[in-house]
Amino acid sequence: MIQVKDIVKSFEGNTVLNHVSTEMRDGCVNMIIGQSGSGKTVLMKSMIGLHTIDAGRIEYDGRNLPDMNENEIRALRREVGMLFQGSALFDSMSVIENVMYPLEMFSDMTHQQMVDRATFCLEHVNLPEHVFNLMPSEISGGQQKRVAIARAIVLNPKYLFCDEPNSGLDPKTSLVIDQLIHSLTREFNICTIINSHDMNSIMEIGDHIVFLKNGVLEWDGSKDTIFNTGNEALDDFVFASNLYKKVKLAHQQQ
Repeated sequence: MIQVKDIVKSFEGNTVLNHVSTEMRDGCVNMIIGQSGSGKTVLMKSMIGLHTIDAGRIEYDGRNLPDMNENEIRALRREVGMLFQGSALFDSMSVIENVMYPLEMFSDMTHQQMVDRATFCLEHVNLPEHVFNLMPSEISGGQQKRVAIARAIVLNPKYLFCDEPNSGLDPKTSLVIDQLIHSLTREFNICTIINSHDMNSIMEIGDHIVFLKNGVLEWDGSKDTIFNTGNEALDDFVFASNLYKKVKLAHQQQ
């Protein structure tokens, strides 16, 4: 579990996160949502340690990130997986080499052990063996995303951060990737944090949803309670389209 406790982050006098507190839970897909400029990206980057917060605490199972020394942060990095927007695969490496890369950086495995672990992860995201030695440019966008997920879980992380995981994917492939992330989260009891504005993802796999507005935690809850929050700002964001307005109305009439 990651606990965010009363954190504040400003840039050049502009407060981007204003005393935000929430919990990111193990075995759950925790989604950070909000309009552009709401602070959701800054919150994720602060949780990873890419931004130094001005005040507050970010606790990884009781360990406060701002208090960690260099060795402790390096140890924490081994517990964290990252799924980048656009996959961010290395063009000069094959599929399996991309997945092996974190093992080469952070483990003392033999080469064969790394191959075996990378193979296990690629098979776990349902990629066929014939793509393992292909280059990223030789596979589809959906397959690239699966490779990126395999790379993100290869170190068996406790925490998995995903930045807009469905960016650039068609709706059908997006649904498959959502379900894959959700199933891996449950299977390995990962604390998964997703930064997203994809309403389909929110309604499909949002076990725990954190809604930010102007740097303030406006609401948090689950997809099961999102239809009846009474929060006008949340309703305006989630149910902005006519389709989701009809979905909400249908749900309330049940």
